[in-house]
Amino acid sequence: MWNNQIEALKNDYRVIAFDVRGHGNSDAGDEDFSIELFVKDLISLMGTLKIDKAVLCGLSMGGYIALNAVEKNPGCFNGLILCDTNCIADSPEAKDKRIKAIDRIRESGVEKYADESIKNFFAPETYTTKKEEIAAVRKMIVNTAEQSIVSTLLALSARKETCSKLTEIKIPVLIMAGKEDKITTPEAAQLMHEKIKGSFLYIIDHAGHLSNMENPGAFNVQLKKFIASVN
Repeated sequence: MWNNQIEALKNDYRVIAFDVRGHGNSDAGDEDFSIELFVKDLISLMGTLKIDKAVLCGLSMGGYIALNAVEKNPGCFNGLILCDTNCIADSPEAKDKRIKAIDRIRESGVEKYADESIKNFFAPETYTTKKEEIAAVRKMIVNTAEQSIVSTLLALSARKETCSKLTEIKIPVLIMAGKEDKITTPEAAQLMHEKIKGSFLYIIDHAGHLSNMENPGAFNVQLKKFIASVN
């Protein structure tokens, strides 16, 4: 999902996109999934790759991981990019939705879950203009083990809020959100922007929840400008 961004940055920077455990080509391991465990994996990966400091970019769940990582390991990062994410914990209603999604996955399998999920991921016009991207996202979901999706949904429902810690972030921060994101709305991005002193906010037109795939041109302009200002 980050191919467009890797292509835009690779000539000037070392760019690493990694699969969260249980997704892509990463093993699920034996531990219960949690945002804290994903952060531990991230910091371990940076150690293995001998990366002292990085600009960290996370979208959706990646944003939850990024916020938690910067809170727990501030010395590891010199910039933060938060995309289509938020700082609040799941409400009781949101937790209930995730549990119902788990029940549906166990009853009907991953394919049906994939079809239901992608309805919420994209802006309406994306369905006519970015059919390849939609097919790629569906394939990613379908190729993920059922247990990994279930464990991830449980991890998301159990995550803690990070809003109360945003004022402590001292590194440069760019916040981006798709104008038509129904999952983590532009209002959620605005809330984080107001709490993080000196942060930059950019709302991306013609994009929903996967703004980096839906409007990579506008996304990459802001991404490159921000990274150049940090380095």
